[in-house]
Amino acid sequence: MVIGHYSDHWVLPTDQYILQIMRVLSGIQPSGQLHLGNYFGSIKPNVEMAAKADQSFYFVVDLHALTTLHDPKLLKTYREDAVLDILACGLDPLKTVLWYQSAVSEHTELLWILSTVSPMGLLERAVSYKEKVEKGVSATVGLFTYPVLMAADILLYQADVVPVGKDQKQHVEIARDIGGKFNHAFGKTFVLPEPQIRADVAVVPGTDGQKMSKSYGNIIPIFGEESAIKKAIMGIKTDSKGANDPKDPKACIIYQIHALFLNESEAKALAEEYRNGLAYGDAKKKLFATYMDVFTPMREKRAALKQDLAGVSEILADGAKRASKEAQKTMEKVRKAVGLR
Repeated sequence: MVIGHYSDHWVLPTDQYILQIMRVLSGIQPSGQLHLGNYFGSIKPNVEMAAKADQSFYFVVDLHALTTLHDPKLLKTYREDAVLDILACGLDPLKTVLWYQSAVSEHTELLWILSTVSPMGLLERAVSYKEKVEKGVSATVGLFTYPVLMAADILLYQADVVPVGKDQKQHVEIARDIGGKFNHAFGKTFVLPEPQIRADVAVVPGTDGQKMSKSYGNIIPIFGEESAIKKAIMGIKTDSKGANDPKDPKACIIYQIHALFLNESEAKALAEEYRNGLAYGDAKKKLFATYMDVFTPMREKRAALKQDLAGVSEILADGAKRASKEAQKTMEKVRKAVGLR
């Protein structure tokens, strides 16, 4: 879920600004196994920002998932897995409101109202719609109006900041346009929040060098079977350099992924190993070891959560109640603004 101002970098300048945040919002789509791109691009920054914000909202966008996922059993599985993954990665339900998008009906009500001020030309320029259709996704009305629902998701909670991936830039522009058009037509109603992107993980590379995405089949899962994680890492694409040849770390996918886990000094030390001829096979083994060191405690926490699904359901029910309370406040303003109250 994204929204923000027009900028080339889409990065908030310092943590000093973050400390002033009143409310932060983000969401994640349950369309398959969550992966390293989800973790560094969304989950980790949200966990970190929740500790600094006065209020934090994080939701599983199951209505969005319906644009590409038409298997009810899979959707239920993916929704549950997403929640377990998010909680295992450290999201604290005492600090962050966590819920399923579909549990708050105001999302779809605001979608319709915003659609009445959303220009067709704006949606026709959505790159993600064209890309999905080219990949074989059915060109449905839902897929076409996806950005309007996304705008509704964001504007509904009057968030100040939304942690976001760099690849969502156009959706940010569309959402701001829609919110701005409503404010212009009916008076100041919505807060237009700022995006927050960690510059070092703006785009997490997949095992083939493209952006890591379930659509490309190039992911490294967060909580997959250990053998599947190892297979994904050992299958990372490399060039034809010899085992002991010097390698440019900046051009190496293995290093780019590994560096996400490291602090500055650790990353510099690893980069020097590449320049001194670290073999790709050994580099992949190092990455796998680091990966498992970081995620093993989370994997153990997830297994415990899996044994307490009743407790997880209580978290979601409480989150939906708290989210609905905030959504209703915004919708009362919207209804009055357009004349429905």
